[in-house]
Amino acid sequence: MQALFDVILPVFLVLGFGYVAVWRGWFQEGWIDGLMRFAQNFAIPCLLFRSISRLDLAAELHPGMLVSFYAGALICFFVGLMGARHLFARPWPDAVAIGFVCLFSNSVLLGIPITERAWGPEALARNFAIVALHSPFCYLVGITAMEISLNAGRSLREAAPRILRAMFRNAMVLAIFAGFAVNLSGLAVPAMLGDALDMMARAALPAALFGLGGTLYRYRPEGDLRTILMVVAISLGLHPAITWTLGSLLHLDTAAFRSAVITAAMAPGINAYLFANLYGVARRVAASSVLVATGTTMITAWFWLSVLP
Repeated sequence: MQALFDVILPVFLVLGFGYVAVWRGWFQEGWIDGLMRFAQNFAIPCLLFRSISRLDLAAELHPGMLVSFYAGALICFFVGLMGARHLFARPWPDAVAIGFVCLFSNSVLLGIPITERAWGPEALARNFAIVALHSPFCYLVGITAMEISLNAGRSLREAAPRILRAMFRNAMVLAIFAGFAVNLSGLAVPAMLGDALDMMARAALPAALFGLGGTLYRYRPEGDLRTILMVVAISLGLHPAITWTLGSLLHLDTAAFRSAVITAAMAPGINAYLFANLYGVARRVAASSVLVATGTTMITAWFWLSVLP
């Protein structure tokens, strides 16, 4: 119970403040759009760049941890895709978008603050190792599958430029690659620039959590209840369970095990809805699943925290 009050509720209170502020008209929806653009295109990329540029890659990019998390994510993508297609008779593009919602955990806006509050800032190195590959991996899987479903008669070679363009228009993906470039090259970031980036990075999580709450106000759950429940069960139950099982079999150390399971246990992120919106498919399911799963995470994250070492 203590973890619920000390770790989880403060994160969701900030998110709730954003939701209530927009609901009551204290913060206009247009302002939320600007705040989320600032967080996602500037502050969070600064946070990711600084964290990855200083990451001890040899120590933190633990293969077993990455296999545990990403194998679980990929299995959940296919379970969601096939469930949408064969249980609920959705067209293939809809099924891909629903599978993407099951694939894309909210690793940054929920996973990082909950891990930090549970085990301190020093526990975040393993989270950033997962985040470093998260957007590139998920977009590669989702965009490739969607292009195949939409262009069954075209070769993947023809779809490759669109896949790459979509990936490299994302500020967080660019920040991740820039962080790796600085890390691997050994270049030093000038102190003055580093201090400025750190100031931006400190604004990332509170701004993004408040903005996420305001954004979720728009996505009222409606219709497709069984599909939404399937997505929530896969995202909050199946993914962390697979990651837990694989992490145990691969004998992950405690820090890696915690970061992998908690990140896997997070609700789908807003990017899952943005992906569906980009292609104009399954938008209602994606938006409602993000909202319902985010609220449910308050309880399910408490469970996972209580059973983790």
